Amino acid sequence: MNVLVVGSGGREHVLAWKLSASPNVDRVYAAPGNPGMDHVAERLPIDATDGEALAEAAKKHEVKLTVIGPEAALLAGVADVFEREGLNVFGPKKDAARIEGSKSFAKDIMKRYGIPTAGYAVFDNYEEACAHVKDKGAPIVVKADGLAAGKGVTVAMTMQEAYAALADVLSDDAFGSGAKVVLEEYLQGEEISLMALVNGDTVVPLAESQDHKRVYDNDRGPNTGGMGAYSPVSHIGADMVAEAVDSILQPAAAAMVTEGSPFTGVLYAGLMVTEDGPKVIEFNARFGDPEAQVILPRLDNDLAEVLLDVLDGRVPNLSWKPQVLVGVVGAAGGYPGPYQKGLEVPSNLSFDPEDSLMFYAGVDGKAQEMRSSGGRVFLLASYGDTVEKAQKRAYNQMKKLNLEGYHYREDIGNRGIEKD
Repeated sequence: MNVLVVGSGGREHVLAWKLSASPNVDRVYAAPGNPGMDHVAERLPIDATDGEALAEAAKKHEVKLTVIGPEAALLAGVADVFEREGLNVFGPKKDAARIEGSKSFAKDIMKRYGIPTAGYAVFDNYEEACAHVKDKGAPIVVKADGLAAGKGVTVAMTMQEAYAALADVLSDDAFGSGAKVVLEEYLQGEEISLMALVNGDTVVPLAESQDHKRVYDNDRGPNTGGMGAYSPVSHIGADMVAEAVDSILQPAAAAMVTEGSPFTGVLYAGLMVTEDGPKVIEFNARFGDPEAQVILPRLDNDLAEVLLDVLDGRVPNLSWKPQVLVGVVGAAGGYPGPYQKGLEVPSNLSFDPEDSLMFYAGVDGKAQEMRSSGGRVFLLASYGDTVEKAQKRAYNQMKKLNLEGYHYREDIGNRGIEKD
């Protein structure tokens, strides 16, 4: 069969790469894709949010399965168009994607259905929000309500930081996400990402991972879309992961069915493992990026077969490689603020795929002469029997690259090493 991956980032690259490995897949198309994917997919020059054009392309190329990567495409209703046209699509419809598109909607769902999360309040008035901060004190978490490319969250350790973040969101709408804010209590613990393949009440959890959101080592600096990740997170423990599935992912999927917006696709829970058990920091409606790049290569199963099983209401039995995979993002200088473009992108790499992998994100040009066009340019991932061995291999590979003009964190996976 032919498959279509919608999107152009690192998440979409790993999806195309994994789907191309399926013996059931003849051809992978990517719309719009990027030149780093050319070894695994044929690119189609279609915007990821243009549902009508994407559906027409799917019919023309006899696509039997479409996987939607980015949140913007989901909230633009691309899955709605595909469903209307009778096309197989893995991704939630617009109504269900609100679980990511509106943090206030997600928090209300959690409150209504008893899903553990931080206490919160929602404001669209700057003075009223400031009064709430003054009442609650710091630290406090300030979240832009709508999509903000992973950057609309401020963990304010002081009142002044909180007031400045509120001004950004409510007075300036700095993230273009709508002048509405969610203020949350500050949770202490360890963060993990847990995703599941979902179709209504069917929930198939994937392996857990740990993302690194802050731009600098030791979790300093502003939030980004993610500077690296590793999987599995063995020190969290299988019991805690099972508890999160039972108390969070399963009830969230059931809640969406009850609400009349059944969810089909990847339900992503960003979790804080607290003294009281796992609590939701955020829900996303798609594969995490960079989490997908360290989870999907560890999956032994045929991804196309797995997704079709879930769409048919079956529960596939997933099998995972035992090795740890550590992924490090190479970002353009200045990211997540204004960043350099046109940097030379490492390519023609002679990695052993059993050792290391490269997935491209913000790149354009020709496959062998790529230049950077985005903030997060690539992710290099390496395997190892332990977090420490995988991390050492990844950083040894990074040091071999010409990364003038780039920056990257040098501590991806450190927490896993400390806990081993």
